[in-house]
Amino acid sequence: MFLRNKNDKVFCIGRNKTGTTSLEKVLKEFGFKMGNQMEGEMLISAYREHDWDKIVKFCKSAEAFQDVPFSWPYTWLFLYKTYPNAKFILTVRNEEDWYRSITSFHSKLFTEGERIPVKEDLINANYRYPGFIWEANRAVWKTPEDDIYNKDLFIANYRRHNEDVLHFFKDKPNFICLDVSQKESYKLLAEFLQKDALHEEFPHLNQTNND
Repeated sequence: MFLRNKNDKVFCIGRNKTGTTSLEKVLKEFGFKMGNQMEGEMLISAYREHDWDKIVKFCKSAEAFQDVPFSWPYTWLFLYKTYPNAKFILTVRNEEDWYRSITSFHSKLFTEGERIPVKEDLINANYRYPGFIWEANRAVWKTPEDDIYNKDLFIANYRRHNEDVLHFFKDKPNFICLDVSQKESYKLLAEFLQKDALHEEFPHLNQTNND
């Protein structure tokens, strides 16, 4: 059993739409108590204000965490300072596929699939609370307000996140990088977490060109 004491954690630090939903399912199957996603998302103000203590406090509520704010840039760095013995999992995928997936997903959520959303769509989106999605966009992407899904800037942001994580953890044994579309990735994760494999490969749940 990996979790030997309350300070052992598992953090999924891959960006959204890189297989994080499939990863969450697998962690649950392995018996990890997952952090409440809604409560995690409501930490957006803490993230924007760099109130890392509040995010760390939330980490006391469960054993494993994924999605916002753990998928956002630099959260992982402050988590490492508090939980240096935690397991960190970076999920990645092809950049073009990732951009196509995230814009398609947001299109379905916020414009009924008609087009890539614009500023007004995100401001008016009633997810968690009106304006939440716009706040999240501004906290992470920093794109021009008249071109909020700018492809070059999105991919640059995504690439920088992955490069920063890979550089920081390159010599650390408590880190793994996975592409969940690769069959061998499931058994690599099971071995990393010291769990018995229950499948041959990752179950894929959220099929917007992968989750």
